[in-house]
Amino acid sequence: MIDRTPHHPFDLVVVGAGIVGLAHAVDAVLRGMSVAVIERDDRAVGASIRNFGHICTTAQSGHALTLALSARERWLTLGRKAGFEVRECGTLVIARATDELAVLEEFAAERGSEQVTLHDAAGPIGGLGVAHLPLDLRVDPREAVPAIAEWLTSEGVEFFWNTHVGEITMDTAEPIVHTSRGDIRGRHVVHSVGHDVDRLFPDIAAEWNVERCRLQMLEIAPPGGVVIDPAILTGLSMLRYDGLAAMPSATAVRTRMETDSPELLDVVMNLMLTQRPDGAIVLGDTHHHARTHTPFEEERNAELLLREGARLFGTPLTVLRRWRGIYATSPRTDFLTASPAPNVRVVSVTSGIGMTTAFGLAPTIVDSF
Repeated sequence: MIDRTPHHPFDLVVVGAGIVGLAHAVDAVLRGMSVAVIERDDRAVGASIRNFGHICTTAQSGHALTLALSARERWLTLGRKAGFEVRECGTLVIARATDELAVLEEFAAERGSEQVTLHDAAGPIGGLGVAHLPLDLRVDPREAVPAIAEWLTSEGVEFFWNTHVGEITMDTAEPIVHTSRGDIRGRHVVHSVGHDVDRLFPDIAAEWNVERCRLQMLEIAPPGGVVIDPAILTGLSMLRYDGLAAMPSATAVRTRMETDSPELLDVVMNLMLTQRPDGAIVLGDTHHHARTHTPFEEERNAELLLREGARLFGTPLTVLRRWRGIYATSPRTDFLTASPAPNVRVVSVTSGIGMTTAFGLAPTIVDSF
């Protein structure tokens, strides 16, 4: 059984080995702190590896954009340190209607050429025009997340895999994390378990109206062996990302889709894609909100994705894999942070942009202790 004694506690105990938890561990290690990470599974299997691997920096706005720009630099540093590929290939936002092209023109005028460049459409998807967002990055999350954990281990971080956390209590000023393998003591604790905030902190989840956003995601064979280096966003993406959605012409995009494709808005589709190192294309996604979801999948969501993906590529698609993505969501905040006890922080990215912002958010949390 574990028992890190009061005389030798960790400087930081992190609950959750997804990207948000790992980001806090990385920041603490870079400050010279001793760190423990506790994870209920024997590896990360949640939102941190079920995503597109898209570091969508430029399409954010406000505080999220500030965090994303900071996180971008840490991704580049970690790729070198931990030995995984970080592709500086940017994102292409495809306009297939005149109102979508107007959004891109407005976005380029607001952000400038360092963040957005406009081009004529070309390549396998076509369209009326395209915006290149050169600051965006791509990683393979199935490679990057384990590689970060391995690097942290090499830096002295102690990982407690397959270990359940049942409670966090206080012993004078220092927290104690009670686990299925014994107690772990730390001077500070970060609880970062994504959409499962309510499992240990139901009152905090209720205060922030935290729900689970369920995603339909697919992996398809590349049509004709196509190679697409950057991430691809579409007109539907212009309604999902705050930076694009704030453009005046985004209203016209939504109005047109309400008339032409209301079924896509009903499932809150964000038609986008990235290509994995083996060539398979990750295509997604639809969004459905509830505190507790039915275990049964509606095939209509996959059918809509395949229909729209086939229209994008101009050819029928072959499905290789399907899965349910899931992340925390809150109507009140993009970044839930709470202090249920001294030296304990509850942290969840409640907007689906954990990969994009976690490495920028973590330093602000560690600074708060």
